[in-house]
Amino acid sequence: MSLKLPSEKKLLRVLQGHHDATPPIWLMRQAGRYLPEYRATREQAGGFLDLCYAPSLAEEVTLQPIRRYGFDASILFADILLIPQALGQKLWFETGEGPRLTPIENADSLSLDNAAARLAPICETVDRLSKSLPKATTLIGFAGAPWTVASYMVAGRGTPDQAPARELAARDAAAFQSIIDILVAATVDYLAAQVKAGAEVLQLFESWAASLEGADFERWCVAPVAAIIRGLRARGVDAPIIAFPRAAKTHMGDYCAAVGCDALGLDTSADIDAVRREVGDEMVLQGNLDPQILAAGGAALDDAVREILAKTKNTSHIFNLGHGIVPQTPPENVTQLIELIRTAG
Repeated sequence: MSLKLPSEKKLLRVLQGHHDATPPIWLMRQAGRYLPEYRATREQAGGFLDLCYAPSLAEEVTLQPIRRYGFDASILFADILLIPQALGQKLWFETGEGPRLTPIENADSLSLDNAAARLAPICETVDRLSKSLPKATTLIGFAGAPWTVASYMVAGRGTPDQAPARELAARDAAAFQSIIDILVAATVDYLAAQVKAGAEVLQLFESWAASLEGADFERWCVAPVAAIIRGLRARGVDAPIIAFPRAAKTHMGDYCAAVGCDALGLDTSADIDAVRREVGDEMVLQGNLDPQILAAGGAALDDAVREILAKTKNTSHIFNLGHGIVPQTPPENVTQLIELIRTAG
């Protein structure tokens, strides 16, 4: 990515190769159940999917942590499983248990024909946010990476080790590839539409990267993400792209080179120093504070934040968690975190 004049937006400055005395900060799931205002809005919506598809309410919950904490970036409030629903797969949420889908073993029942129309409310939320966010706040759009999304589509729910998807990929690679292929096409369309609506940065969540290794990781994790990024660039989408292959068991330098990302999200277990050596000085890193330490707060949080800041000083780094905020996190602990970051310089 070519260098540009430094943006007024702190997160974009880092992604453009410029350093500030203190890193930009945003948190995965910063709009969520730990905030009382979020819980009130979700109750108003009636259900999680109702909230995702109501642009005014989705805008509201996206703005809530910005009002409260002044994060440097805001991430669209949506869900990675909206794409399979848009493709025609039945999706619902069981209270206290999470998402459920009607399991599939190939892409025969899926279609791109109505996907854009079904996802239009999400892009309307992006458009609204592009106008309502503070001028210094970067707007991040996102999608799930195909392997992760497909693992839910095949199993019909989240699973501990993604065994149903791995079994299908081993038993009938062509059938599983058909699911991956339609997900790649739908994700390119979806993310391009988010950028057109006002998203300035994109993130691809590969939440279940740890369940694959070797050739399977290359085929089902690396190749689809690379195809999405190539597809976006071919359409003229030049927004920076953050790849987040959580807990991937591979050399991160090779991964970044293969997929063509602009920044790499680090999970909780990642060794920042080791990853920096693998990816080089130019790659922007994001993460990797443990969400449980944020929930604990106090001296443990102070120590963990200072350690990350020391390791990332004078490097291209975006402060974030290694996974999303957990619901039991006291909101005041996030205030503590923000103050630690912004007084560190």
